[in-house]
Amino acid sequence: MYKKIFTKISIHTILIATSLLSIFPFIWLTSTSLKGVNEDIFAYPPNIIPQDFTFTNYIEVWQQVNFVGYFINSMIVAGLTVLLNLVLSSLAAYPLARMRFYGKKFFFFSILATIMIPFQAIMLPVYIITLKLNLIDSVNNLMGYIGLVMPFAVSAFGIFLMRQAFIKIPKELEEAAIVDGCNVFEMFIKVVIPMVKPTLAVLAVFTFIGSWGEFLWPSIMLTKESMYTLPVGINNLQGLFSSNWRYIAAGSILSTIPIIIFFLAMQKYFIAGENDGAIKG
Repeated sequence: MYKKIFTKISIHTILIATSLLSIFPFIWLTSTSLKGVNEDIFAYPPNIIPQDFTFTNYIEVWQQVNFVGYFINSMIVAGLTVLLNLVLSSLAAYPLARMRFYGKKFFFFSILATIMIPFQAIMLPVYIITLKLNLIDSVNNLMGYIGLVMPFAVSAFGIFLMRQAFIKIPKELEEAAIVDGCNVFEMFIKVVIPMVKPTLAVLAVFTFIGSWGEFLWPSIMLTKESMYTLPVGINNLQGLFSSNWRYIAAGSILSTIPIIIFFLAMQKYFIAGENDGAIKG
């Protein structure tokens, strides 16, 4: 009995310590964003609780830069990326889960192999292709949005995750839908997709977080400040305010709010969807 209690205490202690280490950068960022000009943010020992407490940094960031414009651009790019990933990953994963065709395993493992290729390795050819297709914001804003979204419109992770979810669905349900008069597309939309909503939610959360925080690709592609996404716009604060870390911290905190809201909205599906992706297929 005592051994079980000791084991539980040890596990919970490790989990709590790990959680605190993970959340500490966010706490420090929040603390910095709330410190006034009269307080040294680099003081040693550091002060977690601000002595000169103020919300002025948030107000200044909101007023002195086009924060609303950056926010709208990020929402458009992240929203389109999530939508395309949900649609394209589902359409690509279903044949790999259900249909029989020559080279099925080869195609599946080839797709999985692309996970090991970092985006930086293919960034140059993707950039050249994007320029050749005029998918840049110097042409017009619409083409700029397309250029930001298309390289991330589908992912090997999304295809794998959706394939695992489709494998879990009993084939009898699909056969029953066909017998009832549904064609393949109707069966896919009305029967299969509603049953994988938790997995779609998981894919949406991961895609949204990745797209919202993407910095490298937008910083290369964007030429007009009016098209900046939040990560690029916040990075621009370093030059605009001579590296005023209070403003940068406030802007960073504001940029994380949509991610938190989106995750909380999808939370009830998240755990169930993650379990779907863990099923061996």
